[in-house]
Amino acid sequence: MLKITMLSLMTTLSLFAISNHELAVKSDAVMKGFGSSEAKMSMTLINASGSKRERSMYMKVLEKEGGNKSLMEFLTPSDVKGTKFLSYEHTKKDDDQWLYLPALKRVKRIASRNKSGAFMGSEFSYEDLSAFNIDKYNYVGDAEVVELDGKKVYKSPRTPKSKDSGYTKQVSYVDVETFLAQKVEYFDRKKELLKVSLFSGYNKVEGIWRVSRISMKNLQNDKETVLIWSDEKIKIGLKDKDFHKRVLKK
Repeated sequence: MLKITMLSLMTTLSLFAISNHELAVKSDAVMKGFGSSEAKMSMTLINASGSKRERSMYMKVLEKEGGNKSLMEFLTPSDVKGTKFLSYEHTKKDDDQWLYLPALKRVKRIASRNKSGAFMGSEFSYEDLSAFNIDKYNYVGDAEVVELDGKKVYKSPRTPKSKDSGYTKQVSYVDVETFLAQKVEYFDRKKELLKVSLFSGYNKVEGIWRVSRISMKNLQNDKETVLIWSDEKIKIGLKDKDFHKRVLKK
């Protein structure tokens, strides 16, 4: 009986065995293939006492092999209306990011050293707004299978390659069956747990997995920001010209 139990355990472990790098590749692959997308978005800022502020945005994304391009525009409330954020992601270097401030009528380039700063007063940093990119992290060893909310997930650490990153380590929790990210823990430059993001509301749009809700909880100041996507459309034929820097001032 003991031999059977041990054999069963070893078989189960072998079925789940995967390196952290291989897991990152698989997790990235299940979200690819949308081509380009557009969606409505809401951003809810929740302070330590539970008070909420609501914002609405419009976002479009162009999927590219060397790094995605994205453009976000704030629609409401009036104090942020017209603010635009443009990002060019890169696999081999830091992303290019710009913020258009309508009150000043000028475009501000986000320097690499400032990408750990808060985006528009939220708990998301400029660094967090970039799509996950495998080549920007180091991976060592195999993923560990643990339970999260009653289901098996891979627990997988990674360390950012960029010296300008606001994090010393991230730990992702990925569903063992779908390879969809469920949770990420972010450790600050003091190697202390700073934030936790939760991913939910996954659905397939034209056969491609898309996430509809991401919450970012700051454990050090007890604030939270929630992003929700709605009315998302993919494969809509957007081009590079739709993400040119000149669109920021339009």
